[in-house]
Amino acid sequence: MAEKITKAGATTPRERYRAQVRTEIKEHAWKQIAEAGASALSLNAIAKQMGVSGPALYRYFAGRDELITELIRDAYRSLADAVRAAAADGADLAGLAHVLRDWALADPHRYFLIYGTPVPGYHAPEEITGISQEIMADLLTACAALEPDAPATPFAAHLEDHRDWAGGHPAPPATLHRALTFWTRLHGVLSLELAGHFTGMAFDPSLFFRAELDDLVARRG
Repeated sequence: MAEKITKAGATTPRERYRAQVRTEIKEHAWKQIAEAGASALSLNAIAKQMGVSGPALYRYFAGRDELITELIRDAYRSLADAVRAAAADGADLAGLAHVLRDWALADPHRYFLIYGTPVPGYHAPEEITGISQEIMADLLTACAALEPDAPATPFAAHLEDHRDWAGGHPAPPATLHRALTFWTRLHGVLSLELAGHFTGMAFDPSLFFRAELDDLVARRG
């Protein structure tokens, strides 16, 4: 019998099949999240939709939490890569903000999985925090490129000793404060828009987002 030779980096048919099934499971999971929210995610329900037994799916994901972790990892990785690519192309703070908005509008359920209400009983592993810090690092670098804020606020001084969330970025406290302000205000606008709270208010959410961004870029102190 001829010996099978597998090139370095190549996958076997079994590995390819496993990857395909995991992808299909995640596709069904996103549909469940869109219909009933992440808290209602059920491997047994997915198995039924796929025409297999519940235990069969546990060969691909050990449980609900592992599946949620995979979805969150994919979402954060997608956003981190989009932000990093824009930053590498020279995007400034405004450019990164529009990358965030475009990414969120493309798939609101994906956005809300990572920035919406936490899933009850679920705790993300440390690796997820690491990916989210990649996004913050690019934001901090863009904020540092702006003219410095004058003079540091009491909260900025507080951040001098409470900066673990910045992942070791060397930004000064005033820049840390500015980045947090940028992050929270724009996420606030995005969350309200995606949840439909601007519906019927007769204004253009994209113009409101741009106005908030202009104010954040121009503000001092």
